[in-house]
Amino acid sequence: MDDNKEKRTVIEAEIPMGTVHPAALEPYRVRLFVEDEIVRDAEITVGINHRGVERIMEGLPVEKANSLTEKICGICSNSHIWNSCLTAEKPLGIEVPERAGYIRIIMEELERLHSHLLYLAHGSEVLGHETFAMRLFYIRETVMELLGMIGGNRVHYGASILGGVRPRCELDEMRIQQIKNGMDLLEEKITAFADRFVSDPLVMSRITGVGVISQKDALRLACTGPTLRATGVEKDLRRDMEEYDPFEFDVITQDDGDVKSQLLMRVMENFESIKIIRQAIRDLPPGPITNRSWEMKDTPLTKSYIEVPRGTLYHSYALEDGRVRNCVIRTPSMANIGAMQYACIGHHITDAQLCVVQCDPCFTCTDRAIQIIEI
Repeated sequence: MDDNKEKRTVIEAEIPMGTVHPAALEPYRVRLFVEDEIVRDAEITVGINHRGVERIMEGLPVEKANSLTEKICGICSNSHIWNSCLTAEKPLGIEVPERAGYIRIIMEELERLHSHLLYLAHGSEVLGHETFAMRLFYIRETVMELLGMIGGNRVHYGASILGGVRPRCELDEMRIQQIKNGMDLLEEKITAFADRFVSDPLVMSRITGVGVISQKDALRLACTGPTLRATGVEKDLRRDMEEYDPFEFDVITQDDGDVKSQLLMRVMENFESIKIIRQAIRDLPPGPITNRSWEMKDTPLTKSYIEVPRGTLYHSYALEDGRVRNCVIRTPSMANIGAMQYACIGHHITDAQLCVVQCDPCFTCTDRAIQIIEI
C-alpha cells in the first residue's frame, strides 16, 4: 500500500434556490447542502415578503381590519376574512343568520377547490408536465367564474362581514343553478384528470417514494391539514367546527407521506368539497343573510381556528372602543414548510424543489411572522 497515496476528501457543496426560481412562484430561499448530488441537509428561509399586516391592524376599526385580513393572500382570502369575523362575532354575541352561514360554507369550499386545483397545476409544472398544468388551469376557471359571480371579484371577494355576508352575495335561483351546473362540470373534469394522472407511469414513478415525511415526524413538526393527513392522521378541523355540523363529508387520508400522497390528497378532497357545496345548495335555508342588530363593546382576547386549504388557520385579537388590539395570525404554511427541510434529505437535487412545494406553501400568508430572539 502506498503510504503517500492522497487521502480522499468529501467536499460539501451548497446549491441555493430562490428567492426567484422558475419552479417556485413564491418568494423564499432554499439552501441545499449536497454531496454527490444527494441532498444531505437543507435550510429554508422565509420572510422576504413581510408586510407587517398584524402591526397595521393595530388600532383599526374592526370591520376595516377584517377587510385588511383578506388582502393577506389571494388564494385563501375568504378564509382570512371569515376567520377574522368569527374572532369578533363570538365575544360580541353576534348571531349569524343560518342562510348566511351556508353561503359562507359555499364560498369556503369553492376557495378550497380553487386552491387545490392551483396546487395541482403548479405541481404539474414542477414535474415538467405542462399539459397537465394547462388542463388544471382550465378546470379551475369554472371555480373562478363562480367565485366572481357570487362575490363580484375573482380574487378578494369580500363575502363575510360581521353578522353574515354582504348583500351582493345573495343566491337567487339563477345563481343556484349556475353553481349546480358548475359542480357537475367540475366533477366530470376532475374525475377525467384523476384517471389520466394515476394511469401515467412516468408521473407516478416520479412522485412515488419521493419526499417522504413519516407520521411521527409530521406530528413532531406540527404539520397540519393535507400535509398531516397524507401521513395517515385523520385530523380535519372541519369536524370540530359547528358551521360544518349540517354537512356530511369524508376526511381523506393517505398513508405513504410522499409527494404522491400529497397530490392524491388534494385530488380526492376536491370531491368532498363538491359534495359539501351540493348539500349547501340543496338545503339552503330561507331568511336574511345579514344581522346588524348588535352593539359594539370591548372584548377580551379571543381565539378562532378554522380549517383552510392548507390546514389550521388561527386568528386572535381583542377589541377596545371598537378597534383591534393585539392581533396575531398564524397560518398553516409556517409549520408545514419547516417539515419540508427534512423531506428533501436523501433525495437527488433534481427532486428537491418537488419535495419543498409538495406541502403547497403560501408565503404571502406566512410572511407576517416576526421571530424575536432574546439575547
